Amino acid sequence: MNNLQYLFNQAATTQSRTISLLDGAIVLYKRANSAQWQCRFRLDNGSWFSGTTASDQVAEASTRAIELHHRIHERYASEEACRTRTFAWLATEELESLRNQLTTAKNRQSVRDHVYVLEHYLIPFFGSLPVANIQQSQVDEFDSWRIAQMGRVPRFSTQRHHATTFNRIMARASNNGLLNRFAKPVTLNVAGDRSQSRPSFSAEEVDHLLAFMPRWEVQRRAGRTQRFHDMARLCRCYVEFLLYTGIRQGTESMPIRWKDIQWHRAGAEQYLKIWVSGKTGPRHLIARASLIATLERLMRWQQLPYQSLDQLIAAGLDRKVFVFPAGDQPYSLHGVFRRLLEDAELLRDPQTNQIRTLYSLRHTYATQALATGVDIHTVARQMGTSVMMLEKHYSKLTPLICAERLA
Repeated sequence: MNNLQYLFNQAATTQSRTISLLDGAIVLYKRANSAQWQCRFRLDNGSWFSGTTASDQVAEASTRAIELHHRIHERYASEEACRTRTFAWLATEELESLRNQLTTAKNRQSVRDHVYVLEHYLIPFFGSLPVANIQQSQVDEFDSWRIAQMGRVPRFSTQRHHATTFNRIMARASNNGLLNRFAKPVTLNVAGDRSQSRPSFSAEEVDHLLAFMPRWEVQRRAGRTQRFHDMARLCRCYVEFLLYTGIRQGTESMPIRWKDIQWHRAGAEQYLKIWVSGKTGPRHLIARASLIATLERLMRWQQLPYQSLDQLIAAGLDRKVFVFPAGDQPYSLHGVFRRLLEDAELLRDPQTNQIRTLYSLRHTYATQALATGVDIHTVARQMGTSVMMLEKHYSKLTPLICAERLA
């Protein structure tokens, strides 16, 4: 009866071209070129539904609009139930997309990291939940669950990467119309202190590592395949390359080809010049002279048909540098590098107790370059980074690394 009384009250306002029903949930309106009443109302996902009442009488049009409102909402609820997707369903789609990108992506390691986070953290926890039902309470529970899985509180950078991967799934859900576009999207929590600077090697430790590797690479180990021993040989060359250039491991260094290595001549002197395509764009860098012996050793081990490094550089060989003699490249050298550091008793930084990684070699290059007096602008150009970034990470170390000259 309340609705009928409401309709009769609205009938007195036939001169109006806009009428609100059900406390504004429905709007009746007329188009300029039509005598019939139209209606519109918002669906649960935030989108609008519009339709005609097929009547020019306000009372009849209002009744039909209310009926249409109930019918459409019931139908939408039924269809929405059929269209509801779990986090795992969307994550599976994302995994397929990521794996397809591996063949063409410039930064393949980033793609692999997203895959790892999905498979080891996000799908195991959120997988069975309908993506539209994920609330802040589940996100808070995920924080505790992740700590239990990792055995520690994740670093800021780890939390941020997990959040980025999670956002990819939520963006996919939004694009599929599974989320209310007017509601604030759910995101993972990112908090805590940013990670410490990565550990480096002291000058004495670098000397120890360089002296240790020639014996280590030829050491025969029981139960190890020839592939492992080849990895050890390649690892030594890779470590020296990173130490002598300051290049980023992985995304910058692994794609380098022999044709990217050239001579740069300045008067009577010549230097190794390497063309690098990194995350900050392409650049040339100058390698330390010690790299020449590394490349000659690598050329002989790969059995390339050249008598000298000069001939190889002149030929402009279009072949990756860091490959096995057969021409194939390993997925990663992280594992064998860790084994090298364990055997050399250099795995942990004695100052911070942090585990060293291949990235520690880049950190070492920057530290040593600044310590020997190379100006910060030259180091920034060489390493493909900004002066601001170097100042941020190394300014606090400057008095220590330059102690000999300051004293």
